[in-house]
Amino acid sequence: MKPFEGITVLEFSTMITASLAAMMLGEQGARVIKVEPTDSGDPLRYIGAAKGGISSIFANCNRGKESIRLDLKSASGQSIIREMATDCDVVIHNFRPGVMDKHCLGSEDLRSLNPRLIYIAISGFGAKGPLSAAPAYDPVIQAHSGMTAAQGGGGQAFIKNLMCDKLTAYTAFQAASAALYVRERLGEGQHIDLSMLDSAMFFLFPDAFQNHTLLDEDVVPQPLLSDMLYDMTLTKDGGLTISAATEAQRAGVLRALGKESMMEDERFNSLEKLITNLKQYREILAESFAELTTNEALERLQKNDVPCARCHTLDDALSQEQLKASDSIQIQDHPVMGKLRTLRIPARFNGEPLSIGEPAPAHGQHTDSILESFGVDVRRVDQLRKEGVIA
Repeated sequence: MKPFEGITVLEFSTMITASLAAMMLGEQGARVIKVEPTDSGDPLRYIGAAKGGISSIFANCNRGKESIRLDLKSASGQSIIREMATDCDVVIHNFRPGVMDKHCLGSEDLRSLNPRLIYIAISGFGAKGPLSAAPAYDPVIQAHSGMTAAQGGGGQAFIKNLMCDKLTAYTAFQAASAALYVRERLGEGQHIDLSMLDSAMFFLFPDAFQNHTLLDEDVVPQPLLSDMLYDMTLTKDGGLTISAATEAQRAGVLRALGKESMMEDERFNSLEKLITNLKQYREILAESFAELTTNEALERLQKNDVPCARCHTLDDALSQEQLKASDSIQIQDHPVMGKLRTLRIPARFNGEPLSIGEPAPAHGQHTDSILESFGVDVRRVDQLRKEGVIA
């Protein structure tokens, strides 16, 4: 049995944050109903590599879901959602504050009909404050949160990955899980506000803000871990990364290079001295690594139990023997997209991986079956279709 079997989620979303959070609930057993506009649906359907009218990034965030095509701007469409919400457990959306209230589908509206409902509202900046109504995408939140400054080197650089979108999704998933646990104990639902900015700041804070945590005047700032651990080590034919965070691991690097004498060098024989003379220390090691091939360097480092890795291409990352051993990657067949590569959700229960949900749905693929499952009469469905409320 999957953890969230018997839970029904109503998802209203565009792009990634709510979509990925709801998909993770679905991968762990929940029924997820994705409510999409009647015109073009979630814009994520059309971004990036696509086949059969569905993009790969949409497929990666929406598998295992049912899709209903519904006009939320119409009174009839809003009425359908209110009826469905009485028999659902979680509502999640990532619209700007006030949008769902305008459609009479806000937290108070739906939770008055179903007090056990957990209502999760994701926004860029939160429900209050000068930026509450501002639009937000991942690069905007990276810039606001200081993530661009946290990449080291004293400048500004973006992580070229939808980091803030995805970490907000993980935060929403955790909040939903916690709220469902509380409901099991107390029998009550609740409203959860969640902003991308808060999520990104919380994610960054432990290490990126290490020099902004201790506020007394006698505290001496120290180099960030990002400046100490994230350099590329160049070899004769490529490069690798080394994360020697402990004294034993640093000694292992020196043994691998035949530089054991540096452990006694007055410039480097304590962590404090090493940090002070880090640039010189790295220059000495760089000369030695430049004389080795990547394979030679990795073999020596691994023999000395030093955390290290070749920096893989995306193709190489997918072909790792470790992923094969853990059965992490699966191949699915989609009726219009063809063959899909998918990755299992990381958590394993009782040591076993969870099965992967069905491939992402076509726009409105399950409209009729969803309405039928909520007891909507066939004649009413026909009327809603004639009125353009569903498609």
